[in-house]
Amino acid sequence: MEHVDVAVIGGGQSGLAAAYHLRREGLTPVVLEASGQAAGSWLRYYDSLTLFSPARHSSLPGLPFGGDPDRYPHRDEVVAYLLRYAERLDADIRTGRQISSVRADGEGFALRTVDGRQLGARAVVTATGGFGRPNRPALPGLDTFTGTVLHVSEYRRPEPFSGQRVVVVGAGNSAVQVAVELARVARVSLASRAPVRWFPQRPLGRDLHFWLNATGLDSAPLARFQRRPATMAVIDDGRYRAALAAQAPDRRPMFTHVDGPTVAWADGTKEGVDAIVLATGYRPDLDYLAPLDALGEDGRPRHRDGASLAHPRLAHLGLEWQRSLSSASLRGVGRDARRAARRLTGQLRRS
Repeated sequence: MEHVDVAVIGGGQSGLAAAYHLRREGLTPVVLEASGQAAGSWLRYYDSLTLFSPARHSSLPGLPFGGDPDRYPHRDEVVAYLLRYAERLDADIRTGRQISSVRADGEGFALRTVDGRQLGARAVVTATGGFGRPNRPALPGLDTFTGTVLHVSEYRRPEPFSGQRVVVVGAGNSAVQVAVELARVARVSLASRAPVRWFPQRPLGRDLHFWLNATGLDSAPLARFQRRPATMAVIDDGRYRAALAAQAPDRRPMFTHVDGPTVAWADGTKEGVDAIVLATGYRPDLDYLAPLDALGEDGRPRHRDGASLAHPRLAHLGLEWQRSLSSASLRGVGRDARRAARRLTGQLRRS
């Protein structure tokens, strides 16, 4: 069995940032990416997705995003940037390596891929992030729905829904963006348990991320002191709030139940619906860590600031609110990766 210094599981933004800082610490990481490209989840997001942070605040360590620093890059630009970053990283990145299990092996770990390959590692970084498993809530009667049900992770563009009656479930950024986009070609309702909360993209004429950096809030270690809100505020430049005010889409309290082709609303009315889009978030996809007893009952890793509470040589990256509000973003994962690399280097040097 081949043995390496550090196995980094996941070749998206978190895994690439981890490899960058591990190499700077003098270690030799091997990045194991399940897909065929080192671009993480970005390849699977909907076509019109645009970053909330401008390019100047959207870089991984060691390589500026490039182009107009004040523009808001689109999904395909992010994919191209990550592929360029991976090419320049000069690290051992192995695609098509989906991990099925990680087990303790002495002071280190034994990894197995779904196709039976094995790898030994002195340390492991999980960098599959918090967006690997779409959250599909068990809404009353949803299993009886005769129309189309899809999670927002399966949505790409509005044209297939032209002329249809669509309900988008959720009140976060993705829910609002997709509902507004669909409303251009379909009759759409945004259904949620709580009203949409708004936050301006450019308060006082400057981008939100300017203020987050200027105040230090972007990198502040807030996670251990503050519970993550159930629904994040929607970052808006005015377009989305105006669309909801114009009833395109309309926003309604959550429906009470689904019965075959119909949805029952809280006011007692029922109507036929063609499609339901669940913009209901994600959960970490870390089942491969089950043999290590490193996960809580909710399937989330037991950690403090990304350092596993189960194994000193295990680190996590890219989780929402892992350490700060930017931990799962392009702009913030580099900071967490640097801390993880330094901590793991210290652990390995003491052995």
